Amino acid sequence: MKVLVFGKTGQVASELSRIAPEARFVGRAEADLAEPGACASLIAESGAKIVINAAAYTAVDRAESEEEIATLINGAAPSAMAAAARRIGACFVHMSTDYVFDGSGKTAWPADAAVGPLSAYGRSKLVGEDGVRAAGGTYAILRTAWVFSAHGSNFLKTMLRLAATHETLPVVADQVGGPTPASDLARAVLEIGRQLVVQPGLSGTYHFSGAPPVSWADFAREIFAQAGCRTKVTNIVTADYPTPARRPLNSRLDCSPTETVFGLQQPDWKNGITRVLKEMDAMR
Repeated sequence: MKVLVFGKTGQVASELSRIAPEARFVGRAEADLAEPGACASLIAESGAKIVINAAAYTAVDRAESEEEIATLINGAAPSAMAAAARRIGACFVHMSTDYVFDGSGKTAWPADAAVGPLSAYGRSKLVGEDGVRAAGGTYAILRTAWVFSAHGSNFLKTMLRLAATHETLPVVADQVGGPTPASDLARAVLEIGRQLVVQPGLSGTYHFSGAPPVSWADFAREIFAQAGCRTKVTNIVTADYPTPARRPLNSRLDCSPTETVFGLQQPDWKNGITRVLKEMDAMR
């Protein structure tokens, strides 16, 4: 079964290359998401049965001043990809984000909850979601949050880098979500694609993130504890750490339908930290 993956060096694409080395991975040089038509043409000639979009514009703060290009990459490109996948009879799996919600409340967001992005990045991802649904093919939109791995840029690696030179670090404690190991996310994306090939009626929007919910501050504490770092974490609130883009305070995602439909349980992010730290040790 031919699998085409947009993305080569990102966290999820890197993990997908391990579990699906037979897939075709395309990077920016071969298919720039800033050129949606080129991405659609590549799909048209691919012969793929599963198309996975593991690429995106992810510079959340920079998107505030680059919303047009962010929307082209996160909105127009996946819309064109989904339409192209439909035309060749392939299923399309697209990753989205908790940033499509406004972050209010303290309960987990169901997949059908009303959206209300607070940032340009969130708005750009919502355009992509709407385009994928409108394409009318076999698809899954998989929203996730707080992805981390031994590769690329992510919170875990940033915390370890800062811990090397800081005895104390202030970390936001009023934003809560589910850290998601990229390796588990990659397995989920691939498994959903495989099941959609057999059962296209499963198409829809789903959530997949780590459990249990935790604040950024407590996430950092667990990272330091497992890594043996002596750096102490002090709690701050979002207002103490202003950024160009507004972040959702509540990034909890209701993942129960994903388990019911696809048999995919939420991963334990603490176990994910353990695996990532071991991999980073092996890379040294």
